[in-house]
Amino acid sequence: MPSTRPTREGAAARSRRRLRARRWAGWLFALPALAFYGLFNFYPVLLSIQYSFYDWDGIGASTWVGLQNYTEVFTDSEQLNSLLHAFYLILFFTVLPVTLALITASVLRQIEGRFSGALARTLLFLPQIIPGAAAGVAWTWMYSDNGVVNQTLRAVGLGDLARAWLADYTWALTAVGFIGTWLSTGLCTMLLLAGIGKIDISLYEAARIDGAGPIRQFFAVTLPGLRNEIGVCVTITIIAALASFDVVYLATQGGPGTQTMVPGVAVYTLAFNDSRLGAASALAVVLALIVIAVVVPLQRLFREK
Repeated sequence: MPSTRPTREGAAARSRRRLRARRWAGWLFALPALAFYGLFNFYPVLLSIQYSFYDWDGIGASTWVGLQNYTEVFTDSEQLNSLLHAFYLILFFTVLPVTLALITASVLRQIEGRFSGALARTLLFLPQIIPGAAAGVAWTWMYSDNGVVNQTLRAVGLGDLARAWLADYTWALTAVGFIGTWLSTGLCTMLLLAGIGKIDISLYEAARIDGAGPIRQFFAVTLPGLRNEIGVCVTITIIAALASFDVVYLATQGGPGTQTMVPGVAVYTLAFNDSRLGAASALAVVLALIVIAVVVPLQRLFREK
């Protein structure tokens, strides 16, 4: 009886060759996208790292300064405060939106299928279709002395609290933060609603049979079932807080003084107003490292079983 081993080995070799050909074909399809990514994303990052070791105005000759620009990030009060302001904004870009979104998504689950539920979802998602720059301009009008916010306070008898919010040294950063809350809550709500839709309805039925009320169902069923979605919301909003630029720049440009200065605006100011591309690049690199240092552990935390 003839041996079938050579035939089998030949078939296995042909299968491996086809598999390698498919892998190369996949890389060929991805090559244009990789080329664009490398040219417009990866290469500028490498240039920023290179520039961060020089004192350069963007036009003339550059001077090697080593780690001096990085030292300045942590010793210059304006740059250091911009980093602290970014962490403060996490409260408004992340903590408040995710908390409000959890509550809102749980309530909307109870009215699923009704017209009021669809209307609420539409209104919540509207801020996502508005560019951050436009939101910054609109809220600047709303925060003005005769804007909607102050008119509402006066209408309810709280006129003593009215002020030019974005020009107030104490409240300007908080006022900017609430713009971020308004922008982020709708997106988080939609993501969490999608996550709730994937939770097995029998879990809620079992909880009700065991006598669990809405609050107990939320903590025992909804919250554990939304672990991955909460991780996505936290990651997106923390990056938005740390790398915020458009809202802050259009609303205050970092003022009054430097009370709302954040790293994104500080990088722009150093590069284009002060012509210090080396210092701006160093701050940008530090900001990128901070984002990675914050986001990576959070990703691992939300993926743990």
